[in-house]
Amino acid sequence: MHKLLKGSFIILIGTIFFRVGGYIFMVLMLSLLDINAYGMLNTAMSFQWILILIAVAGLPPAIAKYVSEYLAKDDRYMVKKVIFSSLKIMILMSVVFVTVFYFSAGYISDYMKGGPELTALLQAVSFIAPFSVILGLFRGVFQGYQEMTDIMITRAVEQIFMISLAVVFILAGFYVLGAVVGSIIGFAIAAVSAVIIFRRKFWDGLKNVKKPEKSIGELKLVKMLLLFSTPVIITGLAELTLFQTVNFIVPPMLGFSLLGYYNVASPIARLPLVISSSVAVVLLPAASEAFALNGSSLVKKYVSLAYRYLLLVLLPLCAIVIIFGEPIMQLLFPSKPMAYSFSGTSLMILVVGMAFFSVYGISASVLQGAGKPYPAMVYLVIGTVSNLVLTVLLVPILGLNGAAIATTVASFIIMVLTTKKTLQVTGTELDYSNLAKVGLATVIAGLSMILLPKTILTFFVSLVVLPLIYIMILAFTNTLVPRDISMIQKVGYRSGPFKKPFLMFTEFLSKFVKENV
Repeated sequence: MHKLLKGSFIILIGTIFFRVGGYIFMVLMLSLLDINAYGMLNTAMSFQWILILIAVAGLPPAIAKYVSEYLAKDDRYMVKKVIFSSLKIMILMSVVFVTVFYFSAGYISDYMKGGPELTALLQAVSFIAPFSVILGLFRGVFQGYQEMTDIMITRAVEQIFMISLAVVFILAGFYVLGAVVGSIIGFAIAAVSAVIIFRRKFWDGLKNVKKPEKSIGELKLVKMLLLFSTPVIITGLAELTLFQTVNFIVPPMLGFSLLGYYNVASPIARLPLVISSSVAVVLLPAASEAFALNGSSLVKKYVSLAYRYLLLVLLPLCAIVIIFGEPIMQLLFPSKPMAYSFSGTSLMILVVGMAFFSVYGISASVLQGAGKPYPAMVYLVIGTVSNLVLTVLLVPILGLNGAAIATTVASFIIMVLTTKKTLQVTGTELDYSNLAKVGLATVIAGLSMILLPKTILTFFVSLVVLPLIYIMILAFTNTLVPRDISMIQKVGYRSGPFKKPFLMFTEFLSKFVKENV
């Protein structure tokens, strides 16, 4: 259990690091490229992520599963066989789809009205597939060995070199193509790092293993791998398409410049996903263990707490982004001062959609822990199709706001269907009265800040003041419980010079605490 929690924590840190790196990359690209080129880059990167997912065929989780199982049985021959069989599948998939994509680049560019520049970007993107195959393969192996630190190392190498080389190539005069080339070389260097780690830590234990008398044939093993990976790739493609639809639909209708402005708002709106993904990483192993122990009351407790604490943090975060969207854009993307006038309303709408999707993330993790991943996959596909249809219908009428509305409605559909199924599977009954008070506290706290001038200074002031107002309202409405006070006290004990006032504030809050949720 200790190793599981340690691994979850490492992956959590890696997820946060990866998202922070993504923000740094976007900020740098926006400062170095004009808005039209930035929009074109986002379209190219969307195709890149889809191509990577197809090339690895959804196999890394399958590799992790079977490597882990055969290691537990001390069957290193099958561990080696899983690795090489997976590599063969990945190579076949990457060769086929890279070839098709490379020769389709011109047609895609014509549809999107991107001209020769977009064609060159898309053709360049196709060369990332071989390196993504190597990375996906060995990250799956590392996960199977429960060496999460190795996964994080390769992610760090990928991020550092991708960002730095993209900047170098842009400054060298390659402009938007330089960003794509830098990304490809970053993947290549990360792939080399993965190979080095594998050879140094794991290959000696595998290279000389002998075939046992009885072993699974390769064809049967391939079927096992593909059977496990199919829902993974469907889910991955559905989630990617949900968020990337706008990058395919907007250019031929509104142009790459408006797409660029939309992609200034989109990463800010996705801030809530950092919270939900962090909770999900910790919740999945906990829920899996509780289901394995047939601890229905423990499962209900985990589920109830996960939803409650997600909303406690998520809602005020969304309120801050909605109210102070303009100074946040100015702070993160100072080189594009007109961004808010083009996509400010879209940002407000998208934040709500990402809040819905954050709740879905928790629900999907619980279902996965319960051994029922398929309902979440089906609901995600339904939402993705809904988003595609709504985007096509609404963008010509409402512009960028239509794209934001489409994503928000689709996320709401996914959230409702998945959460309903989660509560049904776990038998959990949420305290809707308490959750409603959390929502009310957020609204009141938000209204108290809404008349303030929207400047960077007031944004930073709100980061201190709004949480205090929010917590006070939670206290006055008897929303807090003893567990909340205990958690706040732990923060207070670690607050250094602020320890005394922090603990005094906690003591004051405890007077309003309900004993039971």
